[in-house]
This record gives sequence, C-alpha cells and structure tokens, in this order.
Amino acid sequence: MSISTERDAERSAQKTRAAQSAPPLVHTPWARTIALAVGAAAVVVVILLAFLWPTVTSTVKDLPIGVAGPTGQVTAVEKQLDTTADGAFAVTSYSDRQAAVDAIQKRDVYGAIVLGDTPEVLTASANGAAVAQILNQVATTLQTQANAQAAAAVEQAIAAGRAPAGTKPPTITVKVTDIVPLSSRDARGLGLAASSFPLVLGGMIGGVLISLLVAGSWRRLTAVLLYGVAGGFAVTGILQGWFGILQGDFWSNTLAVGLAMFATAAFVVGMNALFGRVGIAIGAVLTVLVGNPLSAAAQPLQFLVGPWGAIGQWFVPGASVSLLRDLSYFPSADALFPWLVLLGWAAVGVVGMLAGHFRNQEVTEAAA
Repeated sequence: MSISTERDAERSAQKTRAAQSAPPLVHTPWARTIALAVGAAAVVVVILLAFLWPTVTSTVKDLPIGVAGPTGQVTAVEKQLDTTADGAFAVTSYSDRQAAVDAIQKRDVYGAIVLGDTPEVLTASANGAAVAQILNQVATTLQTQANAQAAAAVEQAIAAGRAPAGTKPPTITVKVTDIVPLSSRDARGLGLAASSFPLVLGGMIGGVLISLLVAGSWRRLTAVLLYGVAGGFAVTGILQGWFGILQGDFWSNTLAVGLAMFATAAFVVGMNALFGRVGIAIGAVLTVLVGNPLSAAAQPLQFLVGPWGAIGQWFVPGASVSLLRDLSYFPSADALFPWLVLLGWAAVGVVGMLAGHFRNQEVTEAAA
C-alpha cells in the first residue's frame, strides 16, 4: 500500500470517528419554531405601533396661546375660540402686545392674538411647523370674520341712512408676525425634529458597544464619559457648524448634546451591569420604543393622547429635544426641567454601573 493511500485511509478514519463522537443534530421543536416566528412578528407590530401611534392619534388640543388687547375684545375672542375650536386652545389673556411677546419668548405660550384697531397674530415658527400652520389658519379666520363684520356694519349704516348707497366696507388685514423664526438654513424645522432619533440611536449604540466590548466598571464609566464628550462636540459641530440647524451658544448646545448621549449610554451600560444582557434590552426599549415616540420632536406635546406628551418629557429624547429647542431659539425660557431630567438619567446609569461593580465583587468573593 502506498503512503498516499495510507494517509487517505487515516483521514477517512478520523472523519468517521469525528462524526461518531459529534453530538447528533437536534431539530428545534415545532412549537418553539412557531412561537419564535409569531414573537418576531409581534415585535415588528410593537415597533410599528410605537412609532406610528403618537402621530396617528394626535389631535389639536390645549395649544397654549395668548390673547392681548382691550378686555371686552379679549373676552369676546376667548368665547369665540371656545365655541368654534372647543378644546383646541388653552388661552391666557395679556394686557398688551409686549406682554404677549415676552410670554412667547419665554415659551409660556406658542403664539398670540393681538386685538385692537390693527389686529395681529404673533407666531413662533421655532415651535414647529404644525404650530405655525395652525396660527396662520387662525389669522385667516380672524380676517374673514373681521371683514364680514365690517361689511355688515356698512350695510346697516346704508339701510339706516347713515351712509350713502354704494359705500364700500374697509378691507381689514390681519398681520402675521413671526416673533421667533427658525434658522434660514432650516426654514421648516425639519432638521431639528429629525435630529432627535439619531441622538437617541447614537446614545443607545454607544451604550451597547461599551457594554459588550469594555470590561471593568471604571473603564466603562470612563468610556461613556469620553463618548459623551466626543459625541457632543462632533454632533453639535455637524448640527450647528455645518448644517446650521442649532442656533445660540455653541458650548451650551455641546453640553446639552453630550449630556443627552452620555445619559442614554450610561443608562444602557448601567442596566447591563445590573441585569446582564437583559439590561441592554431594557435600555433600548425605554429609550427607542418608549422615549423617542413620546418625545414630541415633530409636534407639540399637548397634541399627544392623554398625559403621554407630558410623560415623554421625563425621558431623555423628549428632554433633549426641548432643551435644544430652548437653547437655540428660546433663551429666555426656563430650561431647568430638561437639564434635571438628563442629569437624572445620567445619575441612574452611573449608579447602575457602580452597583453592578460591587455586586459582581460580592458574587466573586462568595464563589471563592
């Protein structure tokens, strides 16, 4: 027998022994196969509902606006709004135009109606395209009603002999003034709304990668901190320096973006430290499937069903969008709440990382 024949025989024998020693292939039970398929489809349905439900079910309600002018006219307009747009507006009365402007700049209201000899509607397109569109419709309605009233008054005067026949009614134009306009490079506000999801996704991906690739609690904390700093500079440089979406102070925006990314990543890493791989899923679900759809990035939070708009502001996506909008366009607004929300989530993540560190030490000592 030749040497090559002996080698072939030996290889064949090795393959036979390996096949005999290998565990038999066990097929997945049919029940588990079906359950996994149905479960995967259910996950798709949940994701679809999470992102579409807030938009499909949103309605125009409780939009905070102001009405300024003489008391009698303000009362009449408030009653008219209650009748023609029941529940659409939450009205606050102001003594004059300047008081209404101050309220808009502080973001106490999203717009205002100024009454008097020259009626005017004040808008703030920085609040979003949906708000600006609604207030423009209000201006059109007021103008139509004012001209109809003027025409009726002239007809009555002609009938009573107080005005000659053929007298034309005055044309009343309701002026629309944008008190807080958007950046000319993001004229429709689409960039600010669209930037919300990449921030959330970026923070989550950073947390997942650090959880899986970095070992050691202090190293993870350092990695998350550096990730927030680097991400804050990079993202703000793109959104403000390159695209011109963000306005205002660059360093304040950088701090806000970095804190948002740090808070999301730290929470994911902290949950992983406490609960293992399940913790990563918890962090992803709370940030992407709960927080992001309720963030009210593209519409006022009042438009979401029930209390969900307000609840969404307690999550990182909602707080970060509100904070960046305030820093960019409403520097007079009180931004303390979103800052505290981001700091709170960041603290929860850090505590989770440290608690997981000491828990793992106790388990190791007990095993030893």
